[in-house]
Amino acid sequence: MVERFDIVIIGAGIVGLATALDITQNYPRLKLCILEKEDRLAAHQTGHNSGVIHSGIYYRPGSLKARTCVAGAKALTAFCDQHGIPYERCGKVVVATTSAELPRLEELFRRGTSNGLTGLEMIGPERLQEIEPHAAGIKALYVPSTGIIDFSRVAHTYARILQERGGEIRTRHQVEKIRPIDGGLALETTAATVHTKFLINCGGLFADRLARLTGTKLDLQIVPFRGEYYTLARQRRGLVKNLIYPVPDPALPFLGVHFTRTMNGTVEAGPNAVLALAREGYRKSDTDLHDVRETLTFPGFWRMVRRYWQTGCGEMYRSFNKGAFLKALQRLLPELTADDLQPGGSGVRAQAIAANGALVDDFVITVSSNALHILNAPSPGATASLAIGRLIVEKAAQAFAWDSKGGSLTTRT
Repeated sequence: MVERFDIVIIGAGIVGLATALDITQNYPRLKLCILEKEDRLAAHQTGHNSGVIHSGIYYRPGSLKARTCVAGAKALTAFCDQHGIPYERCGKVVVATTSAELPRLEELFRRGTSNGLTGLEMIGPERLQEIEPHAAGIKALYVPSTGIIDFSRVAHTYARILQERGGEIRTRHQVEKIRPIDGGLALETTAATVHTKFLINCGGLFADRLARLTGTKLDLQIVPFRGEYYTLARQRRGLVKNLIYPVPDPALPFLGVHFTRTMNGTVEAGPNAVLALAREGYRKSDTDLHDVRETLTFPGFWRMVRRYWQTGCGEMYRSFNKGAFLKALQRLLPELTADDLQPGGSGVRAQAIAANGALVDDFVITVSSNALHILNAPSPGATASLAIGRLIVEKAAQAFAWDSKGGSLTTRT
């Protein structure tokens, strides 16, 4: 029996759930369903991130990242206050260890100020020692608005509320084919065929493939990068009070190895950023030949390699050499020893790469016929989830001509 909906969202990660939450609030007449291929919610990027509530200092003023991160962090903490979800606004330091990093540190201060952050402080070694007694640096940026949280708990709360409002979530429904039918779309999944008037693709690591199933032509491709962590031994967690970050390389959309205290009291050290041989390759040994072939036959990948091969080789070396990983961490925390580091978890980042080889550094949202696709939603996607969800729904309402009471009219082309 074919089920019919007004709107289907693919992907029950935090962005898909936040989008559904917004729809059930502002368009309650739409019959909504989320399709998730796994047997649980928040199984991939949402459930494997470091749990940081980002402040917005890193992002170019005016970018979607900057706008949604700052607004989203405020909305997220207000949501948590309302629903009793614990978080800590513990603050962090971004530490410069060489004079060459000082201009970049000043640029972060400028960006943060432009993005509306308050309480930012440029501090010297003495003040740094007060905040993080074991950190070393010649100058640092103190960001008091940064926090920590359990994003899986947030995602499950989004899910509970949207289901209470009548939205549905179907797990174990992997979408395999998408075809037009009767002015809408038929989604053939591993469990059933679902008809929908409109589709929102929040497929994360598989967002580009899902977009192509609708016939959408793309000039980018998702390439998976694995981030690997160590954790500090229990007796050495006191080396880190809250969060210690390096000054990032502006040419890369990665923040460098850092230290993060989590809500459960552990301290994570990492991540690196290495090419994964599977889109869900959480272990070094995980390999999917289809994923590998797709990456290696994408011209943009090789253009990216030509630009960043030295950086990539360094990341790969650190992946297999604990001493090299330790050395990178000791730039921020000189007292750290190899015995202090224990194997930790990992995550896979869905990094969009453009056909020209550029690492896409902002959210990408495109519309095609009856579908809207979120093709790049990296960090700060979890922090910004409520703001991104609102933005996605605004774009969908405009593209699909939803009226203010939640009814659906025709697709605008």
